[in-house]
Amino acid sequence: MEQRLTDDERLTLKTGAFGAVFLVSNADVGMFAMIRESIAASGALDGASGVVKEALTTGPLPRLPRDSALEVESVVLPALGRAVDILREKSPQDLAVYRDVVLAAADRVARVHRGVSPAEAAVIERIRGALAEPA
Repeated sequence: MEQRLTDDERLTLKTGAFGAVFLVSNADVGMFAMIRESIAASGALDGASGVVKEALTTGPLPRLPRDSALEVESVVLPALGRAVDILREKSPQDLAVYRDVVLAAADRVARVHRGVSPAEAAVIERIRGALAEPA
């Protein structure tokens, strides 16, 4: 049974998804690559449906720290975990959609410029871990 998400919950889903893309994009930097990566990520995010699509396409953009990748990661990975908890509680049928969309966007961003670098692969694994079901 789907329950409506609050504004804060939608922002948490958006912070996790957009932040994951940001982390992968910044794992292997390059100005021209970032433009192509943004386009690739938006294509994956467009594949969302239901509650996930609503969360990713409405409301304000998330505010991420800009000082370091570690600071960004310290916000994004917990947001992904909270997003999983929120969806498990309020819209369990959308949980797989969220995971798939976030991982597809991260993968597309990594592959768009000369394939997946080791740094990008490491970030994607941390993202995958944050999205995993608790043991």
